[in-house]
Amino acid sequence: MTDEATPPAPGAWPSPITADLVVAASVGLGGPQLAGGRVWWSEARPHENGRVQLVQRPTTGDGPAVDVLPEGFSVRSRAHEYGGGAWWVTGNEVVFTNADDQRLWRCALDGEGMPRGAPTPLTPEPSTPMADRHADMRPTGDRRWWLCVREPASGHSPDELIAVRCEPDGEPREPVVLWSGADFVSNPRMSPDGRHVCWLSWDLPDMPWQSSVLWVAEVAYDGPDGTPGLLAPEAVLGGGGLSLAQPGWLPDGRLAVVSDDDNWWNLWVAEGPGRPGRSGFSQVTMVAGELAPPQWVFGQQTWGVTDAGDVVGVWRADGNDHIGVMAAGTDEIHWVHSGHTAVEGVAVHGDCVALIAGSFTSEHEVVVIDVADLHAAAVAGTPAPMNARRAARDLGLDPGWFTWPEPVSVPTTSGQRTHALVYPPANPDVSEPNGPPPLMVLIHGGPTAAARPLLSMAVRYWTSRGWTVADVNYRGSTGYGRRYRNQLHEGWGVVDVADCVAVAQWLADEGRADPDRMVIRGGSAGGFTTLAALCDSDVFAAGTSLYGIADLELLAAETHRFESGYNDWLVGTLPDHADRYVDRSPIHHIDRLDRPLLVLHGAEDAVVPPSQAELVVGALRSAGVPVGYLLFDGEQHGFRRAETLVRALVAEAYFFATVLDLPGAAEPPPAYDGPWPPVVIDNLPSR
Repeated sequence: MTDEATPPAPGAWPSPITADLVVAASVGLGGPQLAGGRVWWSEARPHENGRVQLVQRPTTGDGPAVDVLPEGFSVRSRAHEYGGGAWWVTGNEVVFTNADDQRLWRCALDGEGMPRGAPTPLTPEPSTPMADRHADMRPTGDRRWWLCVREPASGHSPDELIAVRCEPDGEPREPVVLWSGADFVSNPRMSPDGRHVCWLSWDLPDMPWQSSVLWVAEVAYDGPDGTPGLLAPEAVLGGGGLSLAQPGWLPDGRLAVVSDDDNWWNLWVAEGPGRPGRSGFSQVTMVAGELAPPQWVFGQQTWGVTDAGDVVGVWRADGNDHIGVMAAGTDEIHWVHSGHTAVEGVAVHGDCVALIAGSFTSEHEVVVIDVADLHAAAVAGTPAPMNARRAARDLGLDPGWFTWPEPVSVPTTSGQRTHALVYPPANPDVSEPNGPPPLMVLIHGGPTAAARPLLSMAVRYWTSRGWTVADVNYRGSTGYGRRYRNQLHEGWGVVDVADCVAVAQWLADEGRADPDRMVIRGGSAGGFTTLAALCDSDVFAAGTSLYGIADLELLAAETHRFESGYNDWLVGTLPDHADRYVDRSPIHHIDRLDRPLLVLHGAEDAVVPPSQAELVVGALRSAGVPVGYLLFDGEQHGFRRAETLVRALVAEAYFFATVLDLPGAAEPPPAYDGPWPPVVIDNLPSR
């Protein structure tokens, strides 16, 4: 501290940012949507056992935010395992996927946006629980029917585009299958006149960010009881390595879609209304940035259009998100100064825009703004007057705890460069650091994803204790164009590892990290990179693998349908490249992993089964390498429960403090009432 003769060593600084504060009152915000003069969003609540609640509030005035769904309901889809797109609201009803049974339910709404009675099921109860999973629902022109994507939960059957009967007080009816011509389906969207529908599809082994197809069909309601059907479905764009995302319709009936045809995901629009031809699209935004994130989940929306035809969008460039607005009939984008660096969702209705947005110093919040104010702020170069309808939580901390990261570009292998966001230690109570800080290298999942450019209290947990944190956007990450993304092609386990090592070595060479106390940690695909880096490099002193991949061949055999062909692109096809799978699988080189490792996994993980974790832990225990292991009951791929999140973070802090010998940092933290030690470290040598 400032009044001490010898300040504590970096990594062991006292901090008010406890694991409980990281998790307490934190929620994951989803959506938003605009309907009935209200803004709607979902909240994933760790302290309600991971429940996802639907919340709404008037777009103006002092009316409070209110929970919509009664106890016993949670809005979450498990389609493609990652879910998303679990609800949609109109002026008088909300249709949603209930987490516990994956059936579609309807909740009628009154004029205040509150339930009129209990929710009622729309789809029959299957003979096997959760046998079908639903996502991405939208009403048709005939509001008695809703479109939806259905994924069979068992086997490898293709997705289906279905129509679901939605009538007040009606009995659940078997949905009508409209189309099932591809392995995967997403984004069914009705045209403004209700005559056409568009959707996206892709086939194995492709992922949607590698190659996808845009379809259009006419909708007819000439079946029994007005049952809808599709007339002459036609692929109008995509395929052949073109990635499409977020299709939608402009008010004048023209079809629009995000395409990476020019290297960046930008907006393309059909030349005329209705069904376009294959050559009938023109690029309307030309930004060196990404208008869409990779489609890991359903329901993503980062652009919208007003009734007047103004386009509002969010492009990611240089690691940050940027809000832009383009007036109807023009091709010039004006950039909006909002103070936000991360925007997770955009909704536009009439002239109102809703955003879920945050920054490096503020967690996500739900804000609304009139599009005229967006234009005015953009032209004047002044901050846009955002109206917070769900403000970020007040953490009660001095701003000095939250410094902005430095974006860095670092030389790496093959004459290329890689990117990272570097967070320096930040603790206003420590004025003179006692030595170089330990370094934590973070690796995002995916691997086709990116570091999130917003306040992460989990990151600040470490920086407030004196750590430097480097969040690496290795080659293959999104936000830097398709060519950068494609540098990971057949290079997973090599390119990503090289980039993480390059960032760590660069920071050590710059004197910004203690070269003897650098650790690496990541979840899912990031867990694989963690394990590979510990096997193939001596740069890192320890690591944490969260639900990480150890055996690529086993992953190819056991993983879920959505990613069952992903390894073909990341590593190579089997059996042609079986030797490559063995060479890059950490489990086959566990004799080279001699650094302490913490393994955290969910017992119900269907994406990376727990068997992967147990292979690594068993091998390290036998080899005498220090290893800690926690398997969390009730958790899937990614942790959602408050008690899990707290225990995992405290265990990680204890683990690194112990194996790196950080004096004082391995003591029980304040406000923590869980088991101590929070994890048993096998093979820990006596000191």
